[in-house]
Amino acid sequence: MRGRNAERNRIEQLLADARRGRSATLLLHGEAGIGKTALLDHAADRAHGTRVLRVEGIESEMELAFSGLHQLFLPVLDLVDGLPEPQAAALRAVFGLTTDGVRDRFTIGLAVLTMLSEAAAGGPLLCLVDDAQWLDQPSVDMLTFAARRLRAEGVVMLFAVRDGATGATVKGLPRLHVEGLDRAAAAELLPGLPPYVADRVIEEAGGNPLALIELSAALTPAQRAGRLGPLALPEEGAGLPSRIQDGFLEQIRRLSDAARAVLLVAAADDSGDLAVVLRAARQLGAAVEDLEPAERAGFVRVSGAVVRFRHPLVRYAAYQGAPLARRIAAHRALARALGDAGQAHRRAWHLAAASTGPDERVAEELERVAEWADSRQAMASASAAYERAAQLTAAPGPRARRLVRAARRAADAGQDERCGALADQVPLPLEDPGVAADFARARAVVELGFRRPETAARLLLDSADLTGVDRPDTVASLLTDAVHAAFSAGNATLIQDIASRAPDLPVLAVPARLFGGDVPGALDALRALVQDCRGPDTGVMDLLVTGIHCQLTGDHTTAREVAAAAVAHCRDRGIGGWLPTTLHLLAQTELALGRHDEASAHAAEGLRLAEYHDLAHRAAHLRAALAMTAAVRGEEEQARALAAGALEYTRPRGVGRGTTDALWALGVLELGLGRAESALGLLESARGEAAHPLLYLPLLADLVEAAERAGRPERAAEPARLLGEWATALGRPALRAPARRCQALTGPDRTAEEHFTAALALHEDGSDHDRARTALLYGEWLRRMRRQIDARDQLRAALETFERLGAHPWAGRARAELAAAGGETGLSVREDGPISLLSPQEREVVRLAAGGASNREIAAQLFLSPRTVGHHLYRAFPKLGVGSRTELAAVLDS
Repeated sequence: MRGRNAERNRIEQLLADARRGRSATLLLHGEAGIGKTALLDHAADRAHGTRVLRVEGIESEMELAFSGLHQLFLPVLDLVDGLPEPQAAALRAVFGLTTDGVRDRFTIGLAVLTMLSEAAAGGPLLCLVDDAQWLDQPSVDMLTFAARRLRAEGVVMLFAVRDGATGATVKGLPRLHVEGLDRAAAAELLPGLPPYVADRVIEEAGGNPLALIELSAALTPAQRAGRLGPLALPEEGAGLPSRIQDGFLEQIRRLSDAARAVLLVAAADDSGDLAVVLRAARQLGAAVEDLEPAERAGFVRVSGAVVRFRHPLVRYAAYQGAPLARRIAAHRALARALGDAGQAHRRAWHLAAASTGPDERVAEELERVAEWADSRQAMASASAAYERAAQLTAAPGPRARRLVRAARRAADAGQDERCGALADQVPLPLEDPGVAADFARARAVVELGFRRPETAARLLLDSADLTGVDRPDTVASLLTDAVHAAFSAGNATLIQDIASRAPDLPVLAVPARLFGGDVPGALDALRALVQDCRGPDTGVMDLLVTGIHCQLTGDHTTAREVAAAAVAHCRDRGIGGWLPTTLHLLAQTELALGRHDEASAHAAEGLRLAEYHDLAHRAAHLRAALAMTAAVRGEEEQARALAAGALEYTRPRGVGRGTTDALWALGVLELGLGRAESALGLLESARGEAAHPLLYLPLLADLVEAAERAGRPERAAEPARLLGEWATALGRPALRAPARRCQALTGPDRTAEEHFTAALALHEDGSDHDRARTALLYGEWLRRMRRQIDARDQLRAALETFERLGAHPWAGRARAELAAAGGETGLSVREDGPISLLSPQEREVVRLAAGGASNREIAAQLFLSPRTVGHHLYRAFPKLGVGSRTELAAVLDS
């Protein structure tokens, strides 16, 4: 470990923290041979009194869903029986211990988190994940899910990833770049070499420790003595890993044929199972004795029932250095050996690796593997299996069907870019209308995810027109997807055009009537639609569009209920690609209800997931939502950065809804900070991005207030009138309250009080923030009317609410007005009670604990480990002044 003091100290500090009960995660990344594995070995060596679990990614095993997770937990599988039953059942299913399916992908993630917590129950735990880029994606997803939620379990997770290697995506973890050794440390690895020779080797190796060792070992005695000509080392054009591999290959060629055969089988195998390797090797004329030369040469280590290569480059040299015919023979031998062991999925992949052309029998086996992975919510693995099945399919029809399924599963896994690449391979034209409909959806995913939502909507609309005659059963889902994309574009004309294709379809009856002017009919249709959506079989898109309809009509409470159901649907079924979209809808409904902390938490979770899955379109929407929460709190720098990030994506792609929301957030920021003229311009721009009042109705109250505060009443009159008309037509208190407030602002003083008091009454069961906004304006008006005592009541109520909600700019305005009215302004945020001393996570844990939930039940709801829940309660109790959870309910009630 020469030259690695900083890296060693970082790792040793994490281990020391784990002994004190703290958890941590670190991702080591760098080029091949740079020393990542050596750092993991160092961590294992220094983990005194610590349980160590380890898994190494193997490229040939990437398609086997949850194989990496199974390998990691193999030494502690007995802990599965102690998990809560839903979690235990999920792990048994994904490990192939039962034939059950898994509906809830997040239960798997929670089970992994609980397993890690339980494994650390008797002391600290170290998890080492080497070559994580070659783990299967479902395992990576579940391990990173757990890693991001570790807090107080005493668990350290170290991941190692090779830079530039294709494979699984590991995101969202703290990173440490492992760089090349400096010249002094590199020279220590080259004892006995003349300075000239050492300098040449160091220059060639670029500080890579493995290259230093292997290049120096490859020198001839004459070269080691200093006779080193200009062409003695490999040419500079060769990549460093390939040069190292060439050195390994040369050493492997010196082995006997039988030793090379068993080494090849071990390299082609994806499990490291010694019994399987030897069973397959016997078919190639090799035996256990033939492993001995490879062991002596240091190529492999055999421990118990496991055979392991000392470095991935040795594995590649052993595999890639063998002729194609021998590699095929090795895979066939492994397929037979695994067939005997009852491992059908591994067998199918080895048969596929041994196939050099179309083979329908193998393709069918892979399709069954894909269906198995699909039933376990391993969408990325299912996509890979469908793709390989398609490659082995000669007939255009079945090939197209398998490619389209691969693309759809890639989209469900959040791999939109890969979805597009698979869709590009589909042979056209498509004769099966059902496959054609699914193909249109795959192409629309790419358009919606990276390009223009309007194009996505038109693709789906065209497909509905083309396939509807032969497959009328596909029309509803195609048009529902289309109207969702059109909403994202903010194109009211397109929304109406899509809805008019099937105005009797419940999910389209609402926009068909609403945008067509039949508001009573739309509300009747929406009530029926909401009732239908409460059934257990409602799809995520129906839930999303229903929630949007509720939002448009101002029924935010029902919208939140539907959005929460959509989030639960995605969590239950492992539809990671759609989860950020449902979280965005949920955050929007919470913003409308004044639940800013919850909105911020859900939008932040959605943004993390969207960024993890490279869902740029949804990330832009979520940034706009977070910009609004930051604007309300007065966090100017953050609000501007989030809005700018959203607008950078939405404006050039015609994402009208996202642009409107980002500009609205900036307008609210300016309005709260007292910059009315700037706010007015931004809010008018936001309105201009949407072509129909229903798409900008919620921002009109802010626009009217900005115009009035800027001394531009002529620019307030028309928006106030429009809001009033729609509020009357729709009849929702959430719209009628701000409409009455706007009438108070724009009308004569003699009717203002009537409108203000009516607005406050309508706010009663709605947003506390909106009610405080009305109270602030009412109090300002009362003060201007010289009714100071009445003004103080309204302004004090507004101030208390703004302080409680953390709406600092608005609290500042209310405080200034209250002072001007002669009121006491000493209230601060801490006077809201001890609950304000808690972090958002502590507050949520306390709320559930006060309701009687156990630590395990709270952990399941919040995706935390039970030990982390206990840690949050431990920190919360002294802040709240309580000694047990039985006292929590009284504190919250107060």
